[in-house]
Amino acid sequence: MCGIAGFAGFPTPSPGEARAQLIEMCRRITHRGPDGEGYYVSDGVALGMRRLSIIDVAGGQQPIGNEDGNVQVVFNGEIYNYRILRRELERCGHSFRTHSDTETIVHGYEEWGERVLSRLRGMFAIALWDGRSQQLLLARDRLGIKPLYLWESAGTLIFGSELKSLCSHPTFRQSIDRPALLRYLALGYVPDPYCVWEGARKLKPGHLCRWAPGKPGEDVQWWTPVAAEQSGISEADAVAETRRLLEESVACHLESEVPLGAFLSGGIDSSAVVAQMTRLMDRRVRTFSIGFDEAGFDEGPDAKRVAVALGTEHTAEVLRPDIDALIDELVIGFDEPFADSSALPTWLVSKLARQEVTVALSGDGGDELFGGYTRYAEIQRMSLESPLLRRAARGLAMQLPHGAPGRRYLLHLSRSSEGRYAGTVAHPLLLEEGGVVRRELATPALALEVQLGEWFSAAGNRDLETRMSLVDVLSYLPGDILTKVDRMSMKVSLEARVPLLDHELAEFAFSLPSRLKFRNGQGKWVLRQAVKGLVPDSVLTKPKQGFGVPLARWLRGPLKHRLERLRDATNPIFEFCDQGATRRLLREHLIGRRDHSYYLWRLLVLSLWLEAGGA
Repeated sequence: MCGIAGFAGFPTPSPGEARAQLIEMCRRITHRGPDGEGYYVSDGVALGMRRLSIIDVAGGQQPIGNEDGNVQVVFNGEIYNYRILRRELERCGHSFRTHSDTETIVHGYEEWGERVLSRLRGMFAIALWDGRSQQLLLARDRLGIKPLYLWESAGTLIFGSELKSLCSHPTFRQSIDRPALLRYLALGYVPDPYCVWEGARKLKPGHLCRWAPGKPGEDVQWWTPVAAEQSGISEADAVAETRRLLEESVACHLESEVPLGAFLSGGIDSSAVVAQMTRLMDRRVRTFSIGFDEAGFDEGPDAKRVAVALGTEHTAEVLRPDIDALIDELVIGFDEPFADSSALPTWLVSKLARQEVTVALSGDGGDELFGGYTRYAEIQRMSLESPLLRRAARGLAMQLPHGAPGRRYLLHLSRSSEGRYAGTVAHPLLLEEGGVVRRELATPALALEVQLGEWFSAAGNRDLETRMSLVDVLSYLPGDILTKVDRMSMKVSLEARVPLLDHELAEFAFSLPSRLKFRNGQGKWVLRQAVKGLVPDSVLTKPKQGFGVPLARWLRGPLKHRLERLRDATNPIFEFCDQGATRRLLREHLIGRRDHSYYLWRLLVLSLWLEAGGA
């Protein structure tokens, strides 16, 4: 695990100047890899890394090259099947100098070319320089567990695990990309492949970029989550295979030469992972949880009950953090505006775990794979299929003033099923829909009905429940969940692993018909059956609970003075947001008329990010 950075096609500075630029890019992400550094500089290319030692602690330094040095690799992540691949490559005649997973990528590329990616089981962002063809290959894992940013201009390509590295390069220009920022206002994060800085992009999950001198980078999809449905699979076979793949995945994710533990919330996903760990490890599993000293925001009791039942060595803390003192550091930790408030507990539980372990397994991904979000069932319950009735509902809603009781409900009813789903994950941007974007920036593409269109188009022709979960996998999972876990864990130099997102388990889950995921208005049916008997029965019946914070109280209490900046006409957010609409949301929230806490948090984060100068 580490952070990577580099550039290619740069105007010809001396090797010393190129190395100095590379060192500075890597210095900006030292938190991702405090244990070491490595650099490769040659004609037209520079590859660098910061290392957090997990596998082959003594000998796994990067960059790593092949026998003649013509192929060089830096990578961020873990390859869990590297031992199997190594044995296969040795039988093909390749010689290994280290015991690291990184060297498997080098020789795998020699043997199979780009097809090596489909053989890798793990999480990764890879930069590979092929000196023979003068080609730079950049690749990202299937589900976007590890980040990779790119920027191209005038024949130069810059890349890095975080935007901090790109921003430190002398040719990079920081100019806000308005379409990306408007997507942030809708979603609370900047989705892949967009980036807040104009000209930069995130390499999409399951994609690679080929770059050669004199040519723009070519992005190619090498994996997709969209799978054919196994309509005829029996319930018994689905449950058995889910259980087998879960055990196999957790076993793979235990590969480590340093202390390892797990996050435990007491919910089904983290409990399933920890239950398998207790069966597979020859020592007590270390588990960690936090909660807030406020009713409804303390997962500690649930986590403790599961920890006792499974016999883990559990560490828990109940906190009342000084959010006003933490918010600035939290905001700048993401480089882009990022408004998932559960980033704070993710950061705090990562700090707690890092005191004892270097690697922590988490339960992220189960909701997207197995249909765990309550919004899936809500969309099915709230349906007006008649276009005439939908138009009538919208017409009535538009005659009501903002804030009128029932207006938002009528707007919700007036949308298609895809639009109703969008209303559960995105905020309206157009003023007439209750949004805040300045009217002169509004375009038809900002209408809530079409905001998620690109991801629904990519999700194929499966049933609505499956398409909703695939849209989450393509947008919310990499853009929000995995970004949050990666940045907040790496901020404290902790490697977070997500065994539920092992690609073999994920591909099987994507192939299951929705009847095996949803029963009686509840999701995760097949997963619940697969872990029955492994986890306490109370876990299987526990209502869905997010990793939340008392946001509404904070915004009416310790952060209220921060919100006052949203009244100030000089606030830089008003380049994008309508002042009247913003003040209306603020007024309604502070007098207790409506709970606008999540959107006000989004605006506050943007305000702080802009005033801090961005990344």
